[in-house]
Amino acid sequence: MNRVTGIRPAGSFAAIDRVVLAADDRQRRRIALTGEKGVRLLIDFEKPVTLRDGDGLLLEDGTVVLVAGEAERLIEVSARAPADLVRLAWHIGNRHTDIQFVEKAFRIRRDHVLEEMLRGLGASVALLEAPFDPEPAAPHEHPHDHA
Repeated sequence: MNRVTGIRPAGSFAAIDRVVLAADDRQRRRIALTGEKGVRLLIDFEKPVTLRDGDGLLLEDGTVVLVAGEAERLIEVSARAPADLVRLAWHIGNRHTDIQFVEKAFRIRRDHVLEEMLRGLGASVALLEAPFDPEPAAPHEHPHDHA
């Protein structure tokens, strides 16, 4: 089994294999994986890392395995004006939901309750399947309630 010694940014390497992982599976400290071509590898970092779609896992022999984001069921949210988009993102953040910002829009995992709320707030909502690279949701241990 090949040990992972580092992470390479997207586009900075030629890969010998590929692992496909959903967003939740790309936040790891330790995991054994097998690439699509059979390369076996071990991630064993001191602290958890977040792997992004397109990152490379540098193996101890100097080769690299590509990390590909698995397509997930998402919604892409857009608005008429930038201030409206900020307001919509605030509502999502207030619900401690993972969010990915893309040009002039943001993406979240499909959730019919949130979709209905966003439409009610005037958002344009498009369904799609794509890799999800969210900003991690903020920890929600805080001294106030949401009543």
